[in-house]
Amino acid sequence: MTRLNTHFSLSSLVVGVVFAAASLAGGSGCAPTEHSHATHQPAAQDGATPAGPAPRLQDPPELVSRNGTLKATLVVERRKVQVGDHQLYATTYNGAYMPPTLRVRPGDRIDLTMTNRINENTNLHTHGLHVSPRAPADDIFIAIKYNHSYHYSYRLPLNQPTGTYWYHSHADMMSAPQVAGGESGIIIVDGLQQYLPPSLRHITEHTLALKDFQIQGDSIKTHPLSIGAPTNRTVNGQKNPVIHIRPGETQLWRLANISANIYYKLHLPGTRFHVIAQDGIPVRKVYAQDTLIIAAGARFDVLVQGGSPGTTQLETLPYNTGPAGNQFPQAVLATVVTDGPSMTRATIPTDFASHEDLSHATIAARRTVVYTENKAGTKFFINGRMYDPHRIDFTSTFGTVEEWSVRNDTNEDHSFHVHTNDFQLMSTNGKTQDPSHGWYDTVNVPARGEIVFRIHFIDFTGKTVLHCHILNHEDMGMMAVLDIVG
Repeated sequence: MTRLNTHFSLSSLVVGVVFAAASLAGGSGCAPTEHSHATHQPAAQDGATPAGPAPRLQDPPELVSRNGTLKATLVVERRKVQVGDHQLYATTYNGAYMPPTLRVRPGDRIDLTMTNRINENTNLHTHGLHVSPRAPADDIFIAIKYNHSYHYSYRLPLNQPTGTYWYHSHADMMSAPQVAGGESGIIIVDGLQQYLPPSLRHITEHTLALKDFQIQGDSIKTHPLSIGAPTNRTVNGQKNPVIHIRPGETQLWRLANISANIYYKLHLPGTRFHVIAQDGIPVRKVYAQDTLIIAAGARFDVLVQGGSPGTTQLETLPYNTGPAGNQFPQAVLATVVTDGPSMTRATIPTDFASHEDLSHATIAARRTVVYTENKAGTKFFINGRMYDPHRIDFTSTFGTVEEWSVRNDTNEDHSFHVHTNDFQLMSTNGKTQDPSHGWYDTVNVPARGEIVFRIHFIDFTGKTVLHCHILNHEDMGMMAVLDIVG
């Protein structure tokens, strides 16, 4: 868990719109309003060129904490809903393929009731949040049965990093079909703006939640899922929406890969992504990238600046995960229109947030994780064993710093994610990671490659997990149990 400066004014943060349906309210924390819905055009799968005018980008509706508490209800049910430009049966939260964003602040209490109305067990994982792995907090070993409800209740620590997170199903052996079917949404921990210069603290902010779906008849396909099959990529559930920006304007984009399995290689011609947070964790120094590889489950908060008037396309470039993996083709995600009165281009800050650096920490233990798989790609292993929720694979001591190596002995990329605590990436394939932007909760592990990270076990004990976040691989065995003991 990075230790960030947390002295800021809570009252200055943005209050979002909330979901229209009364079932979303779940208590006094949510006052319903509505988002308008644009007309959708015919779909284009990966590699195809979208036709016709596109709808304006709609940020997801929001459930916002009030007076230090987020009270909310999430209902999981199968419904026929608008998905891109199709009407399809999907596994929805509160009746929507793009469910409400949960917007909270460090120190807030989350009181969330989940009701299961699908005919299989499910649960809820708040991906990346630094909260207890014990019930009634982020306990992924819970199984909520059909027609049952579960009440999650816990408080975010005051040192919770401020940025973009997400929530999704973590049901044993069912994560991939449930997330692919629609069970994924955004969490925003407010406060990232405190690190920006005053002139940039009230800039336009957009959430760009990247979700994809395959089609089977009149439904989103959930089983069997082929990772490399043609798919429909959406932004906030929309196909190729239009994002408007003025020449010279600076905007904050929250980029989140909340798909079940696929990778994104984002590129916006003529524009650089100025990264201010990774996986919800503010960086120490802002850095700029022409392209961003976003592994399954990863997020980036970035500043973008409008160029000359005109139109360009936010796209995902071709990406190959290795000879045993998948080739993801180029696809258009959104159309960016630069128009309107010009603005003076702001200076992008260099120094950003301070946080812990484990480069010189005392190492209490060193551990190795080895990824392997069978030739058929139907069984996936960590240290030669498939996942068993009743077996403890690793035991770590509360309060200590450990160094872990994750070695990928397969011919395809895998991602790595650990619950409860984030980590400082030290190196990838022997190349040292810049400590000024080294903190993550989800990273890519290249085929036949290795990452090394350090992790500080603070604030919480209990049984949790680490796994590949390509959810097909997780469901087929590539997950292990970590017990943090006092």
